[in-house]
Amino acid sequence: MIDESLDVEKIRQEIRSINPSLYERLVKIDNSDEFFKYMAKSIRRSIRVNTLKADIDYVVKRLEDIIIGRVPWCNEGFFVNTDEFGKIPEHQLGIVFAQEASSMIPPIVMELKPNLKVLDIAAAPGAKTTQIAQYMENKGCIIANDVKYSRLNILISNLQKCGVLIARVTMKDGRYFARFKNRFDAILVDVPCSNIGMIRKNYKYIKLWSLKESYSLSRLQKELLIAAYKAVKPDGIVVYSTCTLDPIENEEVVDYLLRNTNAEIEDIKLPIKRRKPFITFNGKEYLNEVKRCLRIHPQDNDTEGFFVAKIVKKV
Repeated sequence: MIDESLDVEKIRQEIRSINPSLYERLVKIDNSDEFFKYMAKSIRRSIRVNTLKADIDYVVKRLEDIIIGRVPWCNEGFFVNTDEFGKIPEHQLGIVFAQEASSMIPPIVMELKPNLKVLDIAAAPGAKTTQIAQYMENKGCIIANDVKYSRLNILISNLQKCGVLIARVTMKDGRYFARFKNRFDAILVDVPCSNIGMIRKNYKYIKLWSLKESYSLSRLQKELLIAAYKAVKPDGIVVYSTCTLDPIENEEVVDYLLRNTNAEIEDIKLPIKRRKPFITFNGKEYLNEVKRCLRIHPQDNDTEGFFVAKIVKKV
């Protein structure tokens, strides 16, 4: 644990002592004192109201003792002053879902509506899948996929608890879906990543990070995104998202798609503070269109670090 009451120089020293290579990388990404201060700050807790089971106003009234504010970019999202969700009956019943505020963004920008065919290519544990289902009003079809058997139980449990009736759970390597060309209306590619945007939620990611692993993940992310692009219909939407901050897992992956397809990036218009995506990083140059992606650092909105790209398939 890093004591968030430490001054920023000591916070820097703590991160440097745990993983010098990560510290050097973070300095290249954001060397501001505010960034490092927020990396050590405890994460704000938040919930999303599951409108498949209850109206927002009804839930807000029942939970008024713990709700301390709204998530500006998500109508169903609220900040709360507790992390003891096991003591909240509404959580146990799937009426609310504990979900970090920035992770609510990807389903919002997918332009979802009833009766679509949607693929969630890396769905477990299911927070975004259940959010997708509520925006589809439980009408249509969601393929909720994950590659790891060990993660399917929690995915299925969350789908059942939240009353999702339209999901079909599959266990495939996400790259498998490249064979289903032009099949889906929208696809979420919330990829495995190095998780350094989540350090303030769990300090273990400081110790676990390595540049070698980040490069390995970048290769996988590119392949998953290409597979999704093949599987989405013309004019369909692919949303790419990560909870990491490294450009090789974010801007570089989107740049790779742009250079190898006719994809277009759309602006993400949400009431959220953001910073300019990298166009150059560590000697690499990315296409100017990457500027349309959404890059969030922890200090911007007091959330996890996050990255989102809204991609439209063009033929």
